[in-house]
Amino acid sequence: MVAPWSAFWDHNRFAEARPGIEVVVNSPYVRGAVSGIGVITALAGLAEIAALVTGRRRHAGSGPAEP
Repeated sequence: MVAPWSAFWDHNRFAEARPGIEVVVNSPYVRGAVSGIGVITALAGLAEIAALVTGRRRHAGSGPAEP
């Protein structure tokens, strides 16, 4: 995982080799967009986990169906 505020982001050899890419990658707008996408992804993952846990509890509490 690479965060836009980490030292790895600042010393990216791929971006340093190409000055045009380095300008874009170091833009605060790009860093904000990457952070925003990461937050959205993390929230979606937490929602998925919550749905699984809630569904499991509902399923376990319902008991066997009787005819």
